[in-house]
Amino acid sequence: MSSVVRRQIGWAVAVAAVPLLAGTVPAGAGELSWSAEVASEVRVFPYRPAFPRQDNDALVPSISVEPEIVYEWNNRDDRFTFVPFARLDAGDDARSHLDVREANWLHLDDDWDLIVGVAKVYWGVTESRHLVNIINQTDGVEDVDEEDKLGQPMVNGNINTDWGTFGAFVLPGFRERTFPNADARLGGPLPIDDDNATYDSGAEERHVDFAARWRKTFGDWDVGLSEFVGTSREPRFIAGTRNGESVLVPHYDQIDQTGLDLQFTGEATLWKLEAVTRGGQGDRFFAAVGGLEHTFFGAFDTNADIGLLAEYLYDGRDEVGAPATSADDDIFLATRLTLNDEQDTALLAGVIVDRDTQATLLTIEAERRLGDSWKLELESRLFLNVPSGDPLVAVRNDDFITLRLTRYF
Repeated sequence: MSSVVRRQIGWAVAVAAVPLLAGTVPAGAGELSWSAEVASEVRVFPYRPAFPRQDNDALVPSISVEPEIVYEWNNRDDRFTFVPFARLDAGDDARSHLDVREANWLHLDDDWDLIVGVAKVYWGVTESRHLVNIINQTDGVEDVDEEDKLGQPMVNGNINTDWGTFGAFVLPGFRERTFPNADARLGGPLPIDDDNATYDSGAEERHVDFAARWRKTFGDWDVGLSEFVGTSREPRFIAGTRNGESVLVPHYDQIDQTGLDLQFTGEATLWKLEAVTRGGQGDRFFAAVGGLEHTFFGAFDTNADIGLLAEYLYDGRDEVGAPATSADDDIFLATRLTLNDEQDTALLAGVIVDRDTQATLLTIEAERRLGDSWKLELESRLFLNVPSGDPLVAVRNDDFITLRLTRYF
C-alpha cells in the first residue's frame, strides 16, 4: 500500500472520529446505505507504438471497482461518505492503483455547510477544457482527457447569502499527478521519474494550499469567481537522468490563479466561458475557453435531442517556465445525441483542431443501459495529423478504443 493511500486512510479515520468526539452521533439513530460499480474494460490499440521501449499490446484488459458507503444521521444534516477506487490493469503497472476518492464528513445547516476530509470538487461550465477546475489533481493513468480526479484532503466551508454563495478551502496535503509507465501505451518517449518530483516549496507535498470561490445566479446568468494560491496541479518537466538513463522529472511550481466561469442559459442555447490568469510559471498569462451549445429538442419529430457544440481554446503561457499545452489556439466542434429512451442512449462525438499545427484529437463517447443494473460504454481517442513540434507527438501512435461493461449494485 502506497504512502499516499495510507495518508488518505488516516484522513478517513480522523474524519470519522470528528462527529463521534463531538457527540453528534446518537447510537442507533443513523442510516447506512451503500452502492458499487464494478467495470470490466478492454482497450484496443490498432497501431504499433511509436517508441521502441513501449509494449506492443493491441488488447489491454482491466477491471475497476468503486464502492460508495454513506452514513447519515441528525435528520440527514450530517453525512459520512467513503468512496475508494481500485483498478487492476494488465498492460500498465502504474494504472493498477488504489485511491480514496472521497472520505469526508459533511454537515449541513440552514445557511452554511462544512466538509472535512478527502473530497472531490468540480468547478466549470465548458466542455473541451476545464481551466478553473483546480482543486483536485488529475488521475493521469485513467484517461488522457483529464476528467478523472484524485481525492483531495480539505476543509471546505460554504456560506449561503443573498449576495451569493461564498466558499473557502484549506488544502493540507498535495497529491502528485499519476502517469503511465514509459513501457506502456500512452507512456511517451521518456520515462517520467515521478518518484523524485521537485517542488518550489521546501514543504513539498506537505505544503498547505488555499482557495476561495463565490458563485451566484442572476436570472439566466450563472457566475463564479475563484482564487487559488498554492502548488500547481499541472507539473512542468525538467530533463534529468536516473541510473544513466534520460528521464523527465515533474516539477510543481507555486502559483496563484484567478478564475471566472460564466454561463448564460437561453431557450435552447447555452453560452459558456471559462477564463483564468495565472502567475508563478514564467510570466503571468491569460487562458480562456468560450463557446456555445445549441440543442434541437425533439429533433425530426422524435424524442431525441441533438446538440451542437463549438468552443475556442486560447492559452498565452510561455514556452519556457510553464507546462507545455496543446490547447493554445484550438477549435472544438462536437455533436451530442440523446435519444431519451428507456436505455438512456447517448452519443458525443467531437474534434479539437490546433489552428497552428493542424494536429487533431478526435473523441467519441457512447453509452447505453442494459436493463436496470448494466451499462455498456464505447470510448475512442484518436490522434490525427500530429507534427513533430506538437505536444501530442508523445502519443501520436497510441490511438485507442475502449469498450467498458459496468455492473451497478
